[in-house]
Amino acid sequence: MKYAVFAYVIVSIIWIVLTDLYVEQLPIPPHIAPYVQTLKGSLFVILSAVFMYIALRKHRQLKQMAESEQELLTLIHAMPDFVSFKDGQGRWLRVNEFGLKLYGLEHVDYKGKTDAELAEYTPHFREALLYCIDSDEEAWQAKTVTRAEESFAMPNGEMKTFDVIKVPLFHGNGKRKGLVVIGRDITQQKIAEQLLLKKEKLSVIGELAAGIAHEIRNPLTSIKGFLQMMKETKQVDERFVQIMLDEIERVNQIVTQLLVLAKPQMKAYKPLALHDVLEYVIELFTYEAILQNVQMKYEPRTSAIVYGDKNELIQVFVNIVKNALEAMPKGGKLTISTKDEDDCVYVVIEDTGKGIEQERLKHIGEPFYTLKEKGMGLGLTTSMKIVHEHKGTMQIESKVGKGTRVRMMLPLYKNDPS
Repeated sequence: MKYAVFAYVIVSIIWIVLTDLYVEQLPIPPHIAPYVQTLKGSLFVILSAVFMYIALRKHRQLKQMAESEQELLTLIHAMPDFVSFKDGQGRWLRVNEFGLKLYGLEHVDYKGKTDAELAEYTPHFREALLYCIDSDEEAWQAKTVTRAEESFAMPNGEMKTFDVIKVPLFHGNGKRKGLVVIGRDITQQKIAEQLLLKKEKLSVIGELAAGIAHEIRNPLTSIKGFLQMMKETKQVDERFVQIMLDEIERVNQIVTQLLVLAKPQMKAYKPLALHDVLEYVIELFTYEAILQNVQMKYEPRTSAIVYGDKNELIQVFVNIVKNALEAMPKGGKLTISTKDEDDCVYVVIEDTGKGIEQERLKHIGEPFYTLKEKGMGLGLTTSMKIVHEHKGTMQIESKVGKGTRVRMMLPLYKNDPS
């Protein structure tokens, strides 16, 4: 405002000097001269009023903008999320207090510095900040809002996981303007999900235990019979010894399969053959299907390679096949087929069970929604989440009295570093 007053004084002086010089040079009759001076004064007053009005209005707008900016900054600093603004070259413009404390940059003049430069001030978070450069570039290349989970260790050893949203901004000519980064701490949510995942695995094992117990009893019966025979005859037949060893190995395989489901596994995303995953699951349920008089048919039409975690995909197919078998307590037919199309592989699992009512079908996949007496309602919820994390989709169709069809899509693995 003080600059506006100063400018007003300067303009007023110039106006008075110029108008006086101009008026003196004009051949104005003496009787008209007073009116000219009056007109000059009126014009000066009018122009002064206009100038002051414009200056005051501009000052009011600037004050409102400053107040709005302050309110926005107060809100951003009060947020329990990481919020930062960067320019088109990745330089930090503004970060809220949560973000500064998170990276240990409270006493660092961060403005105008890039992630690489700030990494020198906080060695512990150096790797995390350098990773931000790559993820920022992915957001710029995508030219749209991106979302991903990022994890890193805190100085006290605790692992933090953030749901990070990045919004790239562009000028009208397409040049990079700025980047907005918002990160929400979902560490506790991830811990809760892992606990639910573990409970669901244990639930699956409990339901499989009865069927697998029969499968273990058969080789144990054979081993016991041969041992009793050798005890009575006092002779050791190598053929019987080999049979017992084979039966023991069979029991070992069954126990190993159970441990894969029971033991908490670290996520290990890598290229894997989907055929191997499905064969493993089919072998796991073969005996139970025989007991329930269910015909299992596997129709592989592709040797697709996908990128994912083998144990998680096994859990997905175990949940689906288990549900299918439960829908056919008096026997039926279970078909598993695969095919690839348009850089994707499709897995279709169909049963001829009792089906699902349309009203129930709307709620399939919702946490804790189940009509099973001993179910937790987390099987399909967990499965859908795992498929989503593998960049895939899952669709369920069903008709009462005819059966259910689960169609899953997963992207094919491409040998491409990007």
